[in-house]
Amino acid sequence: RTRSPEVLSNVSRPTTLPLRIPPRISITQADSDRFTLFDYETENGVSPGHTPLGSQSPGLTLHTSFPQGQRRESFLYRSDSDYDMSPKTVSRNSSLASEGHTAEDFIVTPFAQVLASLRSVRSNFTILANVSTPTVRRSPLGGVCVSPRATLSDQQYQQLALDTLEELDWCLDQLETIQTHRSVSEMASNKFKRMLNRELSHLSEMSRSGNQVSEYISSTFLDKQNEVEIPSPTLKDKPMSHISGVRKLSHSSSLSSTSMPRFGVNTDHEDELAKELEDLDKWSFNIFRVAEFSNNRPLSCIMYAIFQERELLKTFRIPVDTFVTYVMTLEDHYHGNVAYHNSLHAADVTQSTHVLLSTPALDAVFTDLEILAALFAAAIHDVDHPGVSNQFLINTNSELALMYNDESVLENHHLAVGFKLLHQENCDIFQNLTKRQRQSLRKLVIDMVLATDMSKHMTLLADLKTMVETKKVTSSGVLLLDHYTERIQVLRNMVHCADLSNPTKPLPLYRQWTERIMEEFFRQGDKERERGMEISAMCDKHTASVEKSQVGFIDYIVHPLWETWADLVHPDAQELLDTLEENREWYLNTMPQSPSPPPDRHLQHDRFQFELTLEDLEHNNHNHMQLSNNGTGRSKRSSRKAISSWSTTPSSLSLSLTSQTHKKSLESVVCCLIFTTKTFHM
Repeated sequence: RTRSPEVLSNVSRPTTLPLRIPPRISITQADSDRFTLFDYETENGVSPGHTPLGSQSPGLTLHTSFPQGQRRESFLYRSDSDYDMSPKTVSRNSSLASEGHTAEDFIVTPFAQVLASLRSVRSNFTILANVSTPTVRRSPLGGVCVSPRATLSDQQYQQLALDTLEELDWCLDQLETIQTHRSVSEMASNKFKRMLNRELSHLSEMSRSGNQVSEYISSTFLDKQNEVEIPSPTLKDKPMSHISGVRKLSHSSSLSSTSMPRFGVNTDHEDELAKELEDLDKWSFNIFRVAEFSNNRPLSCIMYAIFQERELLKTFRIPVDTFVTYVMTLEDHYHGNVAYHNSLHAADVTQSTHVLLSTPALDAVFTDLEILAALFAAAIHDVDHPGVSNQFLINTNSELALMYNDESVLENHHLAVGFKLLHQENCDIFQNLTKRQRQSLRKLVIDMVLATDMSKHMTLLADLKTMVETKKVTSSGVLLLDHYTERIQVLRNMVHCADLSNPTKPLPLYRQWTERIMEEFFRQGDKERERGMEISAMCDKHTASVEKSQVGFIDYIVHPLWETWADLVHPDAQELLDTLEENREWYLNTMPQSPSPPPDRHLQHDRFQFELTLEDLEHNNHNHMQLSNNGTGRSKRSSRKAISSWSTTPSSLSLSLTSQTHKKSLESVVCCLIFTTKTFHM
């Protein structure tokens, strides 16, 4: 939207940039409604001048216009100002309410913001230079009519020039923070982690259960491996050829293509099973009933049904008896005594992936080999899971942790077991693939299964959101997915979404999954108690709040992920978001309402300590801070490098600065301390 002469006389620098553009994987005529840009840092907002975006081309289109007030927005759409303590950001139990725009109308990833901001600069330049706008083939801007310079007064012209210069300076500031060895999506990842840490610090202040939920989310879903860049030790004396957990089993002797059961498993409830499998393509599919009617072979049954429906056995010339032998052997390597991460969960994730692959927006996007890889990855993604977390294995110096150098321990193990089982008798379902196909499939599967490491969640989310939002402001909004990096990015997030799909399922199913995961957590907590270890967050059956954990899990992990996925495949996931909201409300309403105990000074050392990473920037410029009249601080185009360690209670407030820049800047330290003190005593 370029400035018109009527509004140029009162120009101010807002914190949002209006654009006109739709999202979905091929673009249609741009919607007449606009979407708004949230700043990388709110106080460094972009100028309002921007040319309307509108064009038409075939492909997967990214839509942005939705009914306003349709549902809550995730915390990603709150202000990213480090010192903005308005009621909107203080509210912990509901996301920022829409005020004229919906969540899908905002751009929140820094790289996409920079691109949109540069388009604003380009639009203003055409006015300042009094030139016509040529068609840009790679841009959705195209040729548009702009206000000629002659219609602007000297004051209006000067204001537009200043705003454009400030806009360009803002872009330069952001680009200077990009390190050459890191991807642009890491800008979004760091921002989202910072925002989540701030959300969790507020949640942890409310009660002991809130503190425990915050610790669980932080320790599980935030990858802290890159905070200390130390190379992992190489254990040269460890025999890496041995893969534990693989057992010699035989199913092939009793199977043949002529005597194959209707659904790949022997059962006395074939009719009931057939009835349940009629809903195979539905999100509300009841995997628990399938397990009941398939003689407790849900994974084998689901894999057989999906591969038959998709004709993958025929496409890749997989012998039926070999396929059934493999999937039954695979299912046998899931532990039936593990409450959650068993073959039932694997079957659920596989069926959910099958439904997501069938999303209309993704129709004909992926090749048969990619579909095969996604389903195979979903099936093996938790095989031989011991029922404890990666951190438990690391803390107990387990053999697996030593083998994989503490990095995605279980995920690496699941891959090793899944591929190793192909070597067993009559189990190689990929025997007729070409060498190139096998190599491609293996790479795809490894990428997808490693993405199920929950500590990579925020990076996955940032990658997907950056890709989606970048395509909104470039290339006419078309998401072609013609490069491996883009295709695997969607596939990784697809399997990750399927792995985190429980809260989006009908409530009766969701509640069963919740009971199972909490039982598994509590068993780990019992093991830690027996060993005299510190009990992991949400693993203490005496103190864990199940209801609060689910509300927090939805608010800070599930909702932002599915919100982004829904943006990609709009409108195909809208019902899932509605179900997610309904399930959240159910757990919120069943949450025990008990008053928070007064702060106990003797227990302050037990409180979880959160790290708020303001920005990991390499340069030292613009590190001054200003205090606003209401006592909260706002930074002006600041490029800071500091890590502040916050206690979760006012009485044990602490702040540590690790940046040499801030150690030299007394003003910055004072500002941070004043803000911190005021924040915890509001």
